[in-house]
Amino acid sequence: MNLTPLEFEILVKIERNRDMKFSQRELAKDLLVSTGMINKTIKDLLVKELIISEETSKYELTLKGYEWLEPYRVKKAIFMAAGFGSRMVPVTLNTPKPLIQVHGKRIIETLLDAVLDAGIQDITIVRGYLGEQFDVLLNKYPMIKFVENPIYNEANNISSAYVVKNMLENSYVLESDLVLYNKDIIRKYEYTSNYTGMKVDITDDWCFETKNGIITKVKVGGKDVHHMFGISYWNKEDARKMSVDISEVFHSPGGKEKYWDEVSLKECIDHYQIMVRPVQKGDVVEIDTFNELKQIDPIYNV
Repeated sequence: MNLTPLEFEILVKIERNRDMKFSQRELAKDLLVSTGMINKTIKDLLVKELIISEETSKYELTLKGYEWLEPYRVKKAIFMAAGFGSRMVPVTLNTPKPLIQVHGKRIIETLLDAVLDAGIQDITIVRGYLGEQFDVLLNKYPMIKFVENPIYNEANNISSAYVVKNMLENSYVLESDLVLYNKDIIRKYEYTSNYTGMKVDITDDWCFETKNGIITKVKVGGKDVHHMFGISYWNKEDARKMSVDISEVFHSPGGKEKYWDEVSLKECIDHYQIMVRPVQKGDVVEIDTFNELKQIDPIYNV
């Protein structure tokens, strides 16, 4: 029941857009492959009886198609939300950064709504700074579970990863300071472990170097790279390795000062083949500073 990456992406697109028609040209453009590759893969999926086509350019998954997708289902979402957000002062003096409102909606809610829309009900938030304030989310999201990070103010966000290191299998891990504008970034299924990134000519922020879609280096600033966004997915195999590697890096000299992303993308990168999952400009926005917040939401210009 193994799917190729392209078979997987086509099935996911059909499943998520059940009432839409797709020309092969449109699929090729969306999935960044040739029309010929789309044509061949569609024929293969029809032969395997994973999809059916009752009218031109409209496809439906068969029961067998759903069965083949099931091993790739995302089962959990873990939110990193323990930090102070010092660059967002003064608004973070009394409110955790993920709970700050942007255009009338809490930052973290843009992510939570997308997670629920994808059918993911197992949701954990790692909290620390003013942690009790996150209880307000239970009114709208009663399924949320909380994990406390007791040393959030003594260590970098690797400390949040450490307290959930045994919970990462088939799970999204999301930084909670991202404003999500395209909910389709969060999907019901994922093919393999990945980080989201946006292709850019130049950036002075965290970014990936890649080769054949695999992340080969993470760094601050670069040219012809993928700008990094803190939304990742971890399959069962990589999650089990991460459980060990997070612990070893955390307990190593200087380990508590690491970002959790550095475990798989720097310190232990030879243990993994993490793919970059492309996103487009405007799909997701990271608000790092109070000035950036004011630019996005004029209500803070007082």
